[in-house]
This record gives sequence, C-alpha cells and structure tokens, in this order.
Amino acid sequence: MIFKDATMLFGVFYPDSPFFQIWQPITYMFMHGGLGHIFFNMFALVMFGPVIEQILGSKRFLNYYLICGLGALVLQYGVQAIEVYNIAGTVRAHSLISFDMFNNSISGTAGLSQADFNTLASIYATPMVGASGAIYGLLLAFGYFFPNRELMLIFVPVPVKAKYFIPILIVIELVLAFTQSGSSIAHLAHVGGALFGYLLIKAWGIKRPNFY
Repeated sequence: MIFKDATMLFGVFYPDSPFFQIWQPITYMFMHGGLGHIFFNMFALVMFGPVIEQILGSKRFLNYYLICGLGALVLQYGVQAIEVYNIAGTVRAHSLISFDMFNNSISGTAGLSQADFNTLASIYATPMVGASGAIYGLLLAFGYFFPNRELMLIFVPVPVKAKYFIPILIVIELVLAFTQSGSSIAHLAHVGGALFGYLLIKAWGIKRPNFY
C-alpha cells in the first residue's frame, strides 16, 4: 500500500485529473514500475550517462536529462489531450467521469460508451512513471555524438553501430505507440525524450567530438 500511495503521489497524471499535483512532472522520473523497469533504466544511465556528461559538462548534462524527461511528458500530454478532445470535444473531460476518492473508484456519466470510458479512465486515473524518456534522450545523444560506436544487444549478439541502433529503437517505439495504444507503456513519451534531446543538442550548437 505504501508503494502504491507513493506512485499515486509522485507519478504524473494528466493535468485535468484530480490526482495531478504540481510537483509530479519532476518526481515521476524518479519513480518506476518495478525492479526490471528501474534496473534497465539505471543500467542505461550508467552505461551512456558518463560519456555524455563529459561532452556536455555536469550542469548542462543535468539540464539535458531533466528537459528530456519533461519533453517526454509534453508529447505524452499532447497525445492524451487529442484522445480526450476526440471524446469530449475539449481537452478537459473531468465532467464526464466521477471519482470516489474514499473507495478509490471511478465511474462514467450516462451516454459514455464503454470504450470511451476506458480511455478516459486510463488517462485520468493511471499515473506515468519512469525515467525512460530521459534515457531515450541520452541514447539519442550517444548516437549523435558517437555514430560509429558499436553496441550489442543482450539477446542479439551482433554488434550494431549506434547510428543504426538508436534510430531503430525510436522507430520501434513509434510503431508500438500506434499499434499498442492500450499498452501500459508510454511509447510516445520515449520518442518525446529523444526528440527533445535532438532539439537541445541543435539549440546548444554542440559539435561531435573529434575522436568519435
């Protein structure tokens, strides 16, 4: 119950949700959905973070990491807003659903189809957690700065250059986002992290190191 309550408090909700709190866009990056989730994210942070930090510097690296995490949330919110608008004709559909905070239950108003209710319930009552958006920003940066470095997947023992490996990961996330819209994994948030990472690198005018 403690961990569930922590997720509800520090995971991030859609801004129109009664569960949304102002601190959640930051704290959600430090919450995870299980040991596997946090292990793979932190493994990627340890593997790719230090070399990116050497290029950006510690202060800019921290800014980059957090902004990528926020960028992931921006894209996720955009997609959720479109889904809500398609149902309610507005990005705020709070009036179509009611929450029983005491019994931790949610119900829909009359005339709301089961499919639409399920969509709104998922958006309004399910928190997003994890640093995956920020991690995808790091992966993007690694692929940009070191395109010819070879990476090897655990389950595919064949080295693949970063300039191929990273784009393939992003394309997979895009495909999953549109083919598994009901998934508990926020695939477009991952894409958002990579997108904002690329925009930041371009905005800051950071060049590839000579030794890449």
